[in-house]
Amino acid sequence: MTLKDMLGRSGVISREDALKTLEEHFTVPHPQSEIIHISHSLGRVLAEEIRSPENLPEFDRSTMDGYAVRSADTFGAAESRPALLTVVGDILMGTMPERGIGKGEVMKIATGGALPLGADAVVMFEQTQPVDEKSIEVVKAVAPQENVSRVGDDMRKGETVLGRGHVIRPQDMGALASMGFVQVPVFEKPRIAIISTGNELVPADTVPGPGRIRDSNSYNLEGLIASAGGMAVRKGILPDDYDRLREALKEAMLDCHIILFTGGSSVGTADYTARVINDLGPPGVLVHGVSIKPGKPIILGVVKEKRTGVAIPVFGLPGHQAAVSICFDVFVKPVLTRFTGAVPDPTLEGIPPYRTVKAKLARSIPSAPGREDHVRVTLEKKDGQLWARPIFGASGLISTLVKAVGTVVVPLNMIGIEVGEEVEVRLF
Repeated sequence: MTLKDMLGRSGVISREDALKTLEEHFTVPHPQSEIIHISHSLGRVLAEEIRSPENLPEFDRSTMDGYAVRSADTFGAAESRPALLTVVGDILMGTMPERGIGKGEVMKIATGGALPLGADAVVMFEQTQPVDEKSIEVVKAVAPQENVSRVGDDMRKGETVLGRGHVIRPQDMGALASMGFVQVPVFEKPRIAIISTGNELVPADTVPGPGRIRDSNSYNLEGLIASAGGMAVRKGILPDDYDRLREALKEAMLDCHIILFTGGSSVGTADYTARVINDLGPPGVLVHGVSIKPGKPIILGVVKEKRTGVAIPVFGLPGHQAAVSICFDVFVKPVLTRFTGAVPDPTLEGIPPYRTVKAKLARSIPSAPGREDHVRVTLEKKDGQLWARPIFGASGLISTLVKAVGTVVVPLNMIGIEVGEEVEVRLF
């Protein structure tokens, strides 16, 4: 749906329509794969499914400290009539028992220890009491397989443990190691170009002169890209010069999957981003202006690399820091995620891909109809209740992001949210 802004300009569309329009004009290429060590695999996406090469555990083992027993020897045992059993050995960790147990016999065992032949359960120490060095009384019966992990209970040989497209978590790293996988196949990270634009920008390690500011957006974007599973490729700081920007875009098209411009998205004589994107051929700029605050001037486009014909998404992000973060989260991240090769978990369908908390609004948030507002908030506890306090300020103030822990979204069809109402806070 096409909307008009407060000045009556048309062409501003909803967030959903903007993303839909963009995604209709490019196809995600099949990502290349590489082999890495599991120590560096956190957050990476598996390029192949992982099947267990063996049964885990490979032997029946105890899940408790106690005595390996024949469960039948404990049936009927109670405090008033304990079962008297004979201790015939002590199973050392890391070794297999030298003998099995027969009727009325037990062996002392630690958690993880291998069960002796004949044992089918483990009775915990606290459910026994010593009689002498060779005998114990069991005061509570155990069932067959109680406190025991059988061969293959954890993983069966040939079983798919992790699927292709799975994003590796810390527990997955442990699972890979337990199966003997220290090298794993993963998809290469998508390369995301960052082209910083503006005559006013200087490097972060430079003392800015009058009217100049340090480049901070590229570092913010570098962190956002890394947290989303991509690899940032810095293309430097460029002035508002058409030829320089055109060459930078053409260069980025050769080795990057997504291209981000920061600055140069609003309507002005010095803003060449849209012109550069359009001049490299169709489809060019698809969206210029979205009904969202902050970030309304954002540009969404697609350019095609002439040699390969590959369509590359291009984003012209506003120059203000808060707008950069919001626009990345709303527009860039969903596209970037598709390029990582990650396969969404079908059981999580419909669940937002971000953490949220419920809180009451500590101060009213005004909004305009037809605009989706993303308001930075901080959280505080008062009388046992969680409250979200809006942080108002221009989108160019980086401090509003530093102080905030998340955002509250005011939908298009609302004119604001009143103080005291319950809201959903999207945590950063």
